[in-house]
Amino acid sequence: MGLELEQYKLIVENTPNLIWVSGVDAKCYYFNQTWLEFRGRSLGEEYGNGWFEDGVHPDDKEKCMEIYLNNFNKKQRFNMVYRLQRSDGEYRWIDDTGAPFYDQAGKFAGFVGSCVDITERIRGQQYKERATRDGLTGIFNRQYFFDLMQEEYYKSIENQNPLSVIMFDVDKFKEINDNYGHLIGDQVLQKITEAVNEVIRNFDFFARYGGDEFVVGLPGTDIMAANKVALRILDNIENIKIEEAAELKIACSIGTVTLKKEKNIEELIDKADKALYKCKNNGGNCVVSFNHEFA
Repeated sequence: MGLELEQYKLIVENTPNLIWVSGVDAKCYYFNQTWLEFRGRSLGEEYGNGWFEDGVHPDDKEKCMEIYLNNFNKKQRFNMVYRLQRSDGEYRWIDDTGAPFYDQAGKFAGFVGSCVDITERIRGQQYKERATRDGLTGIFNRQYFFDLMQEEYYKSIENQNPLSVIMFDVDKFKEINDNYGHLIGDQVLQKITEAVNEVIRNFDFFARYGGDEFVVGLPGTDIMAANKVALRILDNIENIKIEEAAELKIACSIGTVTLKKEKNIEELIDKADKALYKCKNNGGNCVVSFNHEFA
């Protein structure tokens, strides 16, 4: 039995995972060798809340402790992700899973946790986000929208399902930037993104097409339904308020189109764009559906 215990200790000390143990007071009293080597600190330095005060990233501390204590008090398993400072000073993303444990009498004895460094996975996700998302608004970028809609186009053709596109831009956006500055202009684009997200479905495709121009792909949606969505977008955008520019009124020009005999997704989007500019030429702040008469 003693040999088994020694073997168990050896395994715990040398496991690739960072292991911690806390007592009934929620303070940590044990960290395995992997943890201590990762941190470059002694058990005495990490003891209690030492690991937390001197290790967890300042931006993550409040949430980290909240998750830990809430689950500790409920004696329930938890998982959380936070940044922990490594021995070389770099903050690394840690995936930490904790669970309550009990002594032989069945009495609560504290928590044991196992942590994995997931920094490379997080960075991979961030790189992917940068490749597919617009940096200012967080919605899809133009190229990724084309990729998604290309696939949707072929599915619509094959299954004979409707597919609609909405394109819109901000009326007199240059004047907004000139009169209020680019920071307010950026805020307008962000508020518009929020306003549109309140209207569209979670499986619709929403992207910043360029500058102040946006595009929405609506799978399984005919022109009547697309126009209803467009009108709701128009209303939501009209109701946007900017605190730093309370008198600013925001409006947009919207074009809609539904797939008929277009040879590719580019042609469909181009027709939505033509409808948008028809709206713009009519004075803006309206919705226009594509019509071959003005193609």
